[in-house]
Amino acid sequence: MAMVTTSPATVQPSSCKHTSRGAARCCPPPLLSWKTRSFGQQVTTRATAASSRGQPAGVAQAGGEEGDSIRRLQNGSDVRGVALEGEKGRAVDLTPLAVEAIAESFGEWLREEELRLRGQEPEQLRVSVGRDPRLSGPRLSAALFAGLARAGCSVFDMGLATTPACFMSTILPRFNYDGSIMMTASHLPYTRNGLKFFTKRGGLTSGDVENICDRAAHKYVARKTGVGGGGRGTPPVVMRVDLMSAYAQHLRDIIKQRVAHPTHYDTPLRGFKVVVNAGNGCGGFFTWDVLEKLGADTTGSLHLEPDGRFPNHIPNPEDATAMSLTRGAVLAQGADLGVVFDTDVDRSGVVDAGGAAINGDRLIALMSAIVLGEHPGTMVVTDARASDGLTRFVESRGGRHCLYRVGYRNVIDKGVQLNADGVETHLMMETTGHGALKENYFLDDGAYMVVKIIIEMVRMKLAGVEGGVGSLIRDLQEPAESVLLRMDVMGEPKDAKERATHAVEAFKNYIQEDKLFGWVLDDCGDCSVAEGCLMDTNNDPIDVDAHMYRAKLYDENQRAVGMVHIRQSVHNPNIALNMQSYAPGGCKSMAKDLLERFLLASGLNGFLDISQVEKFVQ
Repeated sequence: MAMVTTSPATVQPSSCKHTSRGAARCCPPPLLSWKTRSFGQQVTTRATAASSRGQPAGVAQAGGEEGDSIRRLQNGSDVRGVALEGEKGRAVDLTPLAVEAIAESFGEWLREEELRLRGQEPEQLRVSVGRDPRLSGPRLSAALFAGLARAGCSVFDMGLATTPACFMSTILPRFNYDGSIMMTASHLPYTRNGLKFFTKRGGLTSGDVENICDRAAHKYVARKTGVGGGGRGTPPVVMRVDLMSAYAQHLRDIIKQRVAHPTHYDTPLRGFKVVVNAGNGCGGFFTWDVLEKLGADTTGSLHLEPDGRFPNHIPNPEDATAMSLTRGAVLAQGADLGVVFDTDVDRSGVVDAGGAAINGDRLIALMSAIVLGEHPGTMVVTDARASDGLTRFVESRGGRHCLYRVGYRNVIDKGVQLNADGVETHLMMETTGHGALKENYFLDDGAYMVVKIIIEMVRMKLAGVEGGVGSLIRDLQEPAESVLLRMDVMGEPKDAKERATHAVEAFKNYIQEDKLFGWVLDDCGDCSVAEGCLMDTNNDPIDVDAHMYRAKLYDENQRAVGMVHIRQSVHNPNIALNMQSYAPGGCKSMAKDLLERFLLASGLNGFLDISQVEKFVQ
């Protein structure tokens, strides 16, 4: 059994691009760990792989339902599926065999990418693997290791980690891996699981993952039917590595250097109280490996220990229970700040000292205020669910606001493209809490976002500024009402995507054909919301992973009632309706109009479950 050891690495900053001319690539999230005292040990495991190189790229699509079941696991730039029994109406589809085929296909794809970029095939590919605490993680990890081994990769197991840390494992010295895979399903139920993929250049695009899943479909069908063979030799040893400690130190160093406290440099958070709610996901490390080591008092922190059943609440900064519990802890402890992480820590939200929840538009506004202070005039990219009030907030501080397609990868890639086209863009954020900064490899890292907020909090205190970070967004104008409704796509799962696309396109057509009087497709300026935030004006547009449109309703006096954003979900077979009104009662007026003049009139209720809309209107 050959031993594989980590080798030194040098940090390589990532590059980026924009919307009018270049191709776009952006950088994804890093990894972390929690209070585990045994990370120093080296655990070796033999990946049980017999062997097969699988199908070459470009081979014809594997036929039948078996192959399609693998392709349907693609979730934009990720893979997501049901890994455990227990969901009504959903069978397990993310099986060990599926994961092994996908992992092997990623290894093959990575080898071809390295050959394309270097001009020669790499002698060795080193891939790191992390996971969140889901109950299906250990079993699926074994399949993941075996698949990578089939592709000839050396495998480094980070154990429980965060998504951002996975990307950083390709960057940080001493690690410097060629690729990384994070096993997580983010905030979805404990029965789900999934895969996120990274190279040194960032997260994979939807097109990349489509390629990988198509390769995997061939392998899956072949193995289900007993066909397959080949091999790349002896499967490598899987080496256990402690990446999370290095990543936590990386975050601590950033805080110390940028605060540069005049009297206690190494403990710049002394005297501050910060409450963390990790939701039993991966974020507990931030409490003891970052905050406490910098001198912070974290008394009152919640749900820090990993538990793959997520017994207390959904680990999600958008979850009302998560924010309410954190608010209560902040007020009870007299804390300066509360922090809420999602499961894999690529998203976050905060609570200020007064107990105000800062997520969604508020979090984007707070980060915009901080970033515009450092980079005056910069562009801020968000998804098109952001409010008009946020646009005014950014512009009032000298910034520019680009609205773009929903989807964190879409938003980040848009910022990458803008920078490549010469448009200075330092902040890209989705209203869900995904946020990336140019200074941090265009990586959506919830922990790094909190680091930026904490640095600002300390600087304000040192400067004698009263009110804490919440005071930075006091003038943010918010909608009178905000409502999210969902319409499930009924019928066979294999038909859901096509039906959802048809429904969303019908909305655009109804407006363009004047069947919805008073509705106008929106246009935000930099990119065309009127074209559904789908179209770029460049020669190399970003992949479209879901169809969506944004429109405004005007009354008979030409006064704007509110805005609706309609989109097909990439996570589940449904359509989301995000509504914002400019006056009380506006959301119900818009929903009633859409129900009567669009959903029923078009016949879409034949395959859409519109009960949420009907109930809201009543």
